[in-house]
Amino acid sequence: MATLRQRLLAGAAAGAAGTTVLNAATYLDMALRGRPASRTPENTVTTVAELTHIPIPGTGKTRENRIAGVGALAGLVTGVAAGAAAGAARHLGFRPGPMVSGLTVGLGAMVLSNAPMTALKITDPRSWSVQDWISDVVPHLGYGLVIGATLAWLDSD
Repeated sequence: MATLRQRLLAGAAAGAAGTTVLNAATYLDMALRGRPASRTPENTVTTVAELTHIPIPGTGKTRENRIAGVGALAGLVTGVAAGAAAGAARHLGFRPGPMVSGLTVGLGAMVLSNAPMTALKITDPRSWSVQDWISDVVPHLGYGLVIGATLAWLDSD
């Protein structure tokens, strides 16, 4: 029987794999459609920094690059942490098949990532086009399905 620590680590590893798939799907969409990267991570970093009175050092391009880096890192941390949470949920008995687990994790991660940005008025999903929704749903589903499959595979030994 795996310990909670082992489940958290397995989930974190699954989250890292899922985050790689999410990023790859996003970059593929950008390459195929020629669309720019989303500015929501940077806008979130800037808004949170302003609300918490935490200065972002630098000026001009240096500050912009720092904000972009923190936005990307926040996405990686969120992806790994959500995977760890999925591992903990498995430890607590939530063990549906890889498909249900993946859909639950993927859609849950999408809601949890968009909710703060919506609350901060950085985005409004009600105003999204069908293409915007596809660009958000598909990578998150890939993320969740990889986590579900990875955790199921790690449990199969």
